[in-house]
Amino acid sequence: MRISGIEIPDHERAQVGLTRFFGIGPKNVIALAKKAGISLDTRIKDLSRDDVGNLMKALESFSVEGDLKKEIRENIDRLKAIKCYRGIRHIVSLPCRGQRTKSNARIRKGKKKTVGSLTKEAWAKIETQQKAASVAKNK
Repeated sequence: MRISGIEIPDHERAQVGLTRFFGIGPKNVIALAKKAGISLDTRIKDLSRDDVGNLMKALESFSVEGDLKKEIRENIDRLKAIKCYRGIRHIVSLPCRGQRTKSNARIRKGKKKTVGSLTKEAWAKIETQQKAASVAKNK
């Protein structure tokens, strides 16, 4: 079933299916169901047209999907613009919430880049190039 542009499988319970909306988690589902007047145990396929209409009206009171993503993006841009600590961490792609970065944070920092010294493979490649150059020079 398609509700507000999101595809929800028919066989799922309402409590699980409604978490497919970005910004609606397990706790918000309970508030959403109360506002819409539906039971959390009903399957999505068993919802009537009236239930779906009530659900869509109740969803309007929550910040979900594109609006929420836009709000998050604007907040991050604001932090970057005022150059606060968290904004600078966003700019240089480092963790913003106090995690250690000496040994971890590979997701944010990306693949390891060797600084100051070369890896064994890089040394071996340079040495073979130097040998090839010296052999060519001697001929």
